Amino acid sequence: MSLLATSLPGFPEAAPVAGLVGGVLIGLAAALMLLGAGRIAGVSGIAARAFGIGSSSMPRAGAWAFIIGLPLGALIVMGLSGASAPAFAGPLPLAIAGVIVGVGTRLGSGCTSGHGVCGMSRLSQRSLVATATFMATGFATVAFMNAAGIEVLP
Repeated sequence: MSLLATSLPGFPEAAPVAGLVGGVLIGLAAALMLLGAGRIAGVSGIAARAFGIGSSSMPRAGAWAFIIGLPLGALIVMGLSGASAPAFAGPLPLAIAGVIVGVGTRLGSGCTSGHGVCGMSRLSQRSLVATATFMATGFATVAFMNAAGIEVLP
């Protein structure tokens, strides 16, 4: 068993070292984007710029490169590590969830990556409130689904 695959007792699917490495890489990427490009690495804003529905100083080609690079980078790591593809509930629930998230990012002036990673590190009051709201909603959703006996992944 490799160090990255080390799990926690009682949580056989947990991979705390891999999570730590991933978190460090996300923080490093956000810091490099802020220092190098002078902008926050909020995925929803970058996606809006790529699709031409948001204004930003970021060139559209750069926004597309960022958006395409996210899943491409994950696929490369998945291929190199031999990991299996994640399971999804299906295209319709995924599409509905995507629309809800998109509306939420517009209402909340940003997404979890913008508020949770970049805003929290700058101690932005708006980001502190937004991140607390994301977390509370996530906890409530998991509690509801557990209480209702709804299995998230097969």
